[in-house]
Amino acid sequence: MIEKVKAKVSELLNKDDSGHGMEHVNRVLELSLKFAEKENRNKEIVSLIALLHDVDDYKLFGIDNAENLTNAKRIMDDCNVNRKIQEQVCLALNNIGYSKRLKGCCPTTLEGKIVSDADMCDALGANGILRVYTYSLKNGKPFFDKNIFPIEDISAEKYTSRCADSSVCHIFEKILKLKDLMLTTSGRDEAKNRHQIIVDFLYHLFAEENAQEWEKYLNLYLIER
Repeated sequence: MIEKVKAKVSELLNKDDSGHGMEHVNRVLELSLKFAEKENRNKEIVSLIALLHDVDDYKLFGIDNAENLTNAKRIMDDCNVNRKIQEQVCLALNNIGYSKRLKGCCPTTLEGKIVSDADMCDALGANGILRVYTYSLKNGKPFFDKNIFPIEDISAEKYTSRCADSSVCHIFEKILKLKDLMLTTSGRDEAKNRHQIIVDFLYHLFAEENAQEWEKYLNLYLIER
């Protein structure tokens, strides 16, 4: 059943070029299963949540799909997923994502928390930097513009209605905040190392760009957090 779901998800996301395709899904699935092993949780439910967590992403499929989980429900029906399991999966899917956290929503089951942490961890580290760059390119935004600074304390409405002015702005507006949003011990341990990769990268970038004002901005940002 899991393989059938994975095949359906692949059909839907295999042409994505925004950083939310099957490479991302597969990494989230692998990390989710690693966390599930450590946390001793149901791997089948964790796998389903991980595989389906982006099939109704508002950035890819619109708000209506995101609110109704249209693709996730169709895929699970097509693959004959048990109704009770579907309910557990949908409960988690409705509460996973950074925009949901900005609205005060959070997974309530440990399986949902595991996938939420794995998804956010994939936005950190080396792959996180590559995904931010990919998304910025797709939306015609530069990686770094010395003259445009991030929006501080961005609201959920503002976050979902725009693409950040640059990759670096997006890193400040979202990525550097993810470490503090982890919900499991496994997630916190993984995020700590990946977060540091982002911080080190920014210091190197600002030094190479001779962007001293941005180095000061990063120093202050990290102190305040």
